[in-house]
Amino acid sequence: MRRAPKKVASQLRIIGGVWRGRKLRFPDRPGLRPTGDRVRETLFNWLEPELAGAHCLDLFAGSGALGIEALSRGAARCDFVDADREALTAVEQHLNTLDASDRSTLRCGTAAEYLSAAQGGWDIVFVDPPFEAQLGESTLQQIATARCLSNNNRVYYETSLSNPEPIPEMLYEVVREKTAGDVRYQLLTLRRA
Repeated sequence: MRRAPKKVASQLRIIGGVWRGRKLRFPDRPGLRPTGDRVRETLFNWLEPELAGAHCLDLFAGSGALGIEALSRGAARCDFVDADREALTAVEQHLNTLDASDRSTLRCGTAAEYLSAAQGGWDIVFVDPPFEAQLGESTLQQIATARCLSNNNRVYYETSLSNPEPIPEMLYEVVREKTAGDVRYQLLTLRRA
């Protein structure tokens, strides 16, 4: 009789800020694909002028890599949202270990449910859904119509290069854009009316 393989935890490294070099373990979960070091380094170089004191939202948080990196680099607070309770529990443990639970909130549920009731005022929103779920475009539309962003907003959007989801161009303009492997990542801002 064969035993089922044990779930193996994966690891990510915080690449900048006060927790630079800290390694965090996260559960191996379906669709959980943390943003790689190289992409995070580029993204946070782009965001550096916006981060100090920023209020962030990490939708599809997964490992929490983006929100935790933002807190490490000076964001005032970050809200983490994910539908996977086990993944969110690991994020909560990391925030407790890093003594950052007072600068964050965690919500288990879908991004759509969360945004439908959101008060907002976020400066930076991370949108990095599982690629196969095809939730990116609809989430970007919902963020724009929910009017939950501050005036100086930035929305990070990650999608598959081989099967990309478009951005709603009538709602957003691309500030920066790059690719790495099968990932297209963009920094967006809402178009002004």
